[in-house]
This record gives sequence, C-alpha cells and structure tokens, in this order.
Amino acid sequence: MYKKAFIKTIPVLTGYVFLGTAYGISIKTAGLPWWAAVFSSIFIFAGSLQFALIPIMCASFAPLTSFLMSLIINARHLFYGITMLKRYLKLRHPWRDYAIFALTDETFSLVLEEPEKGLSPEKWYTTLSGMDHFYWVLGSLIGTIAGELITLDLTGIDFSMTALFTVIVSEQTSDAYRLHRAGKMSRQQFFFPTLLGFGATLLSLLTLGTGRFLLAAMAIITCGFYLDYRGSSWRDRQKEKEVSA
Repeated sequence: MYKKAFIKTIPVLTGYVFLGTAYGISIKTAGLPWWAAVFSSIFIFAGSLQFALIPIMCASFAPLTSFLMSLIINARHLFYGITMLKRYLKLRHPWRDYAIFALTDETFSLVLEEPEKGLSPEKWYTTLSGMDHFYWVLGSLIGTIAGELITLDLTGIDFSMTALFTVIVSEQTSDAYRLHRAGKMSRQQFFFPTLLGFGATLLSLLTLGTGRFLLAAMAIITCGFYLDYRGSSWRDRQKEKEVSA
C-alpha cells in the first residue's frame, strides 16, 4: 500500500518540495528563524496561508487580523470538507482528525478517488495525507537551509503557489471535460461550477476590490451550490413520483 501511495503522490512530492523550499527561503529572507518555517508547516500546513502570514509574523501580534485572513484564504476548504464528509466520518479517531486537518488542495485531488479494492480506506487516506504533509515540511526545511546559502535575488518566488493553483484548476477542468465528452458528466455539471466560480469572483472583485472580494465570492459560490443541490433534489423527487405513479 505504501508503494502505491508513494507513486500516487509523486506529483505532489515534486510540487510540495519546490513550494516548501520557496516558503522556507521566504521565511529566511524575512529575517525569521528556521524553526518558524518548520513549525508552521507542521501545525498550520496551508501553503497559501503560510505565505500570507509571513508579513504578519514580522509585525506586531494581531490575532484578529490573523483569524480573518485564515478564514478568507482557507474558506475553500469548506467545500472539500463537505465533499469528503461521508467518507471521513467512517474513519476512527485520531486518524479522522488528522485526515481532516491535512486535507489540502492537492491531497483532496488524491483522496477524491475511492481506494482500490482490498485497501483500507482509513489507512489509504491517512497515508496519502501523511506523505503530502511530510513533503511540505521537508521542502520548508530545505528552503531554510537554502536561504542561508543562496545569495541571489529571489523576489517573486512566492508566486509559485499561484502557479500551482493555476495548474490544479487546469487539470481539474481538463478531467471534467473528458468526463463530459465521455457522457459521464452532464452539461450542467461541467459548466455550472466553472461559470459560478468565475462569475462570483469577477462580480465580487469589481464591487469590493482586491482586499475584500474573496470572502464574498466564497459566500456566493456556497449559496449557488446549495441552491443547485436543492434543485437537483427536487428534480429527483419529481422523477420518483412520476415513476411510482
């Protein structure tokens, strides 16, 4: 099982070691100690949030700012949690708690698929999550060491996280398109999430600006998916009534 999990996580390994290294270098560049990178990677384990918290860690203690920033940046994890809720509730403690904690964007793309027959879902999910977590911590440690040795101008290296998100969205859209072409996904299932996400983000950005658009966009997307879910449930009930009649 561990060999299969390692093979499955190789793309995350390459991305996380590089991004974790970029984070560790950013920590050293900001003048923070090496353990700040390693400890935050162990206990926070949220790449985009960790990059965003660097200037806050360099400034005076601001718990409210940190809380609101964490809520805004990681609000997307609400969708991951809802999607994996039924599967993760079957896991035992403490594995369930760790799997929930370690559910990052890249890990979500891996655990979204059901484990192969004969594999324990509990061990499979926690192994994938643990390996991805280790890759990120390892990259952060490498970055702090590299930050001491590299003297080049590394301005803009934190953009690597944005680049990773772009790649993930592209791959997910490509997979959804293949399912749509194969007849395994309806036209609404393919177009609705993309149009909802793009429309909500653009509307919030134009009305609220770059500093406050994210939370509003996530709220609109949440309402949109909820209404779509209620509509789908109502259509299913209508079909059941027609069949029973």
